Amino acid sequence: MTPTEMRDFLDAGRDLQVASINADGTPHLVTMWYLREGDDLLFWTYGKSQKVVNVRRDPRVTVLVATGDAYEELRGVSINGTAAVIDDLDEVLEFGLSVYEKYWGAIDNDLVRDGVKMMGAKRVVIRVSPVKTTSWDHSKLAGVY
Repeated sequence: MTPTEMRDFLDAGRDLQVASINADGTPHLVTMWYLREGDDLLFWTYGKSQKVVNVRRDPRVTVLVATGDAYEELRGVSINGTAAVIDDLDEVLEFGLSVYEKYWGAIDNDLVRDGVKMMGAKRVVIRVSPVKTTSWDHSKLAGVY
């Protein structure tokens, strides 16, 4: 994919597969909701979650957004990167409101806004900055594999 195609693909994506490294060297793989900011991908999670423990110890991660049901429909972006934990409450709450809007729609009342703020009180944001990005789009293969 071109850089523009990758950005558009990531903006339209829903599920981010996040692989961090456990203390014993095995991968810890989870699915998260996310946002793109420039070339970085961000997601939020509970501050005591395993992925946070892992990235505080070793910031290397791989994240993946992929789609497609048939081989000729497969598309994806995989990013090997460095993760940084953001625990500033104002930044976490701002992110929470933004991610809520991506997945649920506009926040149109204080009850929802307050609910997001309550969830954010125990969360942090993880920012993944790319070191190496790989993409693929099998629809461009025109049936030639």
